[in-house]
Amino acid sequence: MVFDFDNVIDRRNTHSVKWDGIQHVLPDPADDTIPMWVADMDFPSPPSVNRAVMELAEHGIHGYFGDPDAYYAALTGWLKTRHGWEIEPAWVQHAHGLVNALGMCVQAYSEPGDGVVVFSPVYHMFGNTVRANDRKLIESPLHQVQGRYEMDLDRLAQQIDKDTKLILFCSPHNPGGRVWTERELKDLADFCIEHDLILISDEVHQDLVYEGHKHLPIATVAPQIEDRLVTLVAPSKTFNVAGALSGSVITANPALHQAYAKRKAASGAIAPNRFGMVVSTAAYAGGAEWLDALLPYLQGNRDRIDAVLASEIPGARSMPLESTYLAWVDFSETGLTPEDVNDRIERKARIAINRGDRFGSGGESWARFNFACPRATLDQALERLVGAFKT
Repeated sequence: MVFDFDNVIDRRNTHSVKWDGIQHVLPDPADDTIPMWVADMDFPSPPSVNRAVMELAEHGIHGYFGDPDAYYAALTGWLKTRHGWEIEPAWVQHAHGLVNALGMCVQAYSEPGDGVVVFSPVYHMFGNTVRANDRKLIESPLHQVQGRYEMDLDRLAQQIDKDTKLILFCSPHNPGGRVWTERELKDLADFCIEHDLILISDEVHQDLVYEGHKHLPIATVAPQIEDRLVTLVAPSKTFNVAGALSGSVITANPALHQAYAKRKAASGAIAPNRFGMVVSTAAYAGGAEWLDALLPYLQGNRDRIDAVLASEIPGARSMPLESTYLAWVDFSETGLTPEDVNDRIERKARIAINRGDRFGSGGESWARFNFACPRATLDQALERLVGAFKT
């Protein structure tokens, strides 16, 4: 099957946060602003997903969802085939999206005032969720080695105390695009065991990995951490179904499983979303061919950004991106202040981005660009960006 990722689809006036909600990151956007901020794609989802949605509409009755066996089969089959991870359906609980799952995990496994670790800079909802739940946010700075992020567990050991209970881990990493190695994952697992920490591993970007790299679920390479590990997965980023707000919380530890279930019961978030479950099942069961075609297209967009920045905007550079469709661009060597950089991107180039300081300590000179769009849209944005930095 041939998939046309070059087709430009107008998403304006479709209740799209990315296109109709630009004012969330740019208070007074121009009418022709190009949105490269929130992490969804400007491509149609796989045909299997859209067929499932049409079948729901044709049936016409949208009552409570039941009988998740087809979803469990699709999810377990996907994780085994794509990632070599064999799980049991009994380990899985539904979540209304992974940000919801993060909040539930923070509530289930810690108390107000407890410390929760994030590796910073990182997806901004990690820190927001910790603070909103009245926990103490501990930012462990990632440091750069040969231009890419690495964890500093020795330094982290000096930051934590007896009241530190959790690590929220982003694997692959957003915004830096790191695919963590087996050695790094094992070291992190050993650290959690040594310091009696529960690890929440958000692996939502696990399928968006580029040639030469392979995502490893931490459960597969560090079995010693099984009794203190909770893994979060969802089809949202992989298949562009973020609006379905559906994901899975996976743990082999019955005590952790029960604690999460108790938190769900307390919130009333028991029943899954029918649309989300049907869409997720269709994505995992029928989306592989579409994904295999998408990844080279995204890699081409990634390489296009890297080449233009390197040749046309002195002092700007992308972090080498091993996964995700989110370019993480450092402007610190341009000689401009972060305020001037943001003005050139947002006002002169008319591009809506995520400013780097939203991702926590260490992101101040950076900006995140979503390049999951047709090549023509990307080229238009890059032309504007180059022009803005030449004036």
